[in-house]
Amino acid sequence: MSKDSNGPTAPAAIAAIERLRETVAGLPEVVEKIDKFGHVAFRVRDKPFVLIGNGKGDGSLAIKADAHTQRFLIEHRGYHRTPYIGQHGWTSVARLPPADWDEVERLVHDGYRLAAPASLVRALDE
Repeated sequence: MSKDSNGPTAPAAIAAIERLRETVAGLPEVVEKIDKFGHVAFRVRDKPFVLIGNGKGDGSLAIKADAHTQRFLIEHRGYHRTPYIGQHGWTSVARLPPADWDEVERLVHDGYRLAAPASLVRALDE
């Protein structure tokens, strides 16, 4: 695994980061950080809910999900279990750009709700 402190360089990953910045803009307390593996991580209170990296050169996008959603996405939508962290619900899109950005954006919002403390989720719902 590459440890690139500058973040992803794959054009599809860079485009995904730009698009997802808009998606998470209205969510409370979201920060963007580069992790020790060179992934851009969107985090809430230091808990990641989206990871974007170079993948195998063409970009990768993983989203935090619950077990039921992960299973459904893998069986019916062409996603796959994220290597190393998939046992925690992380699910990756098959390729970038994804076939359905609207679905990805909904999944990102769901991932935020899983990672965020209850007080932030309640504030979001008000």
